[in-house]
Amino acid sequence: MPETGRASTGEPDVGDVGVADVLAAQSRLRRFLPVTPMHQAERFGVMLKLENLQRTGSYKVRGALNAMLAARERGDERPVICASAGNHAQGVAWAAYRLGVQAITVMPHGAPETKIAGVTHWGATVRQHGDSYDEAFAFARQLAEQYGYRFLSAFDDPDVIAGQGTIGIEIAPHAPDVVIVPIGGGGLASGVALALKSQGVRVVGAQVEGVDSMARAIRGDVRQIDPVKSLADGVRVKVPGFLTRQLCARLLDDVVIVREAELRETLVRLALEENLIAEGAGALALAAGRRVAGRRKCAVVSGGNIDAATLAQLLSEVRPRPPRKPRRRNRGPEPAAAAKGDAAPRKDPPVAKRRPAANLSPATIPVTKAPNAPQPVSEEEFTW
Repeated sequence: MPETGRASTGEPDVGDVGVADVLAAQSRLRRFLPVTPMHQAERFGVMLKLENLQRTGSYKVRGALNAMLAARERGDERPVICASAGNHAQGVAWAAYRLGVQAITVMPHGAPETKIAGVTHWGATVRQHGDSYDEAFAFARQLAEQYGYRFLSAFDDPDVIAGQGTIGIEIAPHAPDVVIVPIGGGGLASGVALALKSQGVRVVGAQVEGVDSMARAIRGDVRQIDPVKSLADGVRVKVPGFLTRQLCARLLDDVVIVREAELRETLVRLALEENLIAEGAGALALAAGRRVAGRRKCAVVSGGNIDAATLAQLLSEVRPRPPRKPRRRNRGPEPAAAAKGDAAPRKDPPVAKRRPAANLSPATIPVTKAPNAPQPVSEEEFTW
């Protein structure tokens, strides 16, 4: 039997995670993690869930911490190993530091230096291997089997999915009609959809052109195609999770594909217009917002761990278009004109008739002096 106690096929059942697991994760995490704020981005017309202000600068710490706390409840004290492009590794490192667990992270070559520094800061061991997440994933699984570590998936784990779903619980009181989430392996989208679908909220995923493995998998295309190079390095996954694929296919209302140029422009606009720093994957949901219909849209800014050099280059190269001016709502045509199909000229409201003003010249205004009123002073008397 594998470490999770599920069937030896290695493909967990979709029923292994549900809304009850998300609620249990919320009760575990509230002692450790603050509720991240909501921000109304008026120029975009979207509410933003600011997970870039989360511990370690990303939502990933939710799933990592919940998985470790749930494992401790089951009596599993083994060292933890994971594969990550950066954010999951930082979440694992921070959670391991707080809980006193040994952690090893395998990161691909070319991972952002900011994320590598964040992992080492919390005392986790960093091993760099391969040029992509999938190569780092295979190496981490090999080390887990060789040394008896507990492998903690970045997305295809019920406890991780439930931890990410706590974001949906925090969004629900703001009553959105649609929530947009970025998709890499699908852990965030699965968890948020589990939390919100029962509330009648539409959940839409966002991916980048050439980095759309989940969108293809939902359509039945499970080929392993290498993702193209993208600013959204956190979602460059060749193969989405099996469990997350089943959940996304069942729960997501749509998956929107964003062009790379749109993503770059959105990240710069977010910094210049809203004073918010996001990484590529963090700006992905907002970039997809213009293609999603809704009266109260909410986009999850999933992370803010971007290299300073990358951000400086984007700010110097990308010239975003000025935002459209807000439209004023005008009153519709008069009912009679609307029936004829002609627009009636707008009429000003009637002005009440005023009585002719009385003669209020200074000579006609009566002046009444108070008994003890001070007398005016002449210019000759007003001297220092």
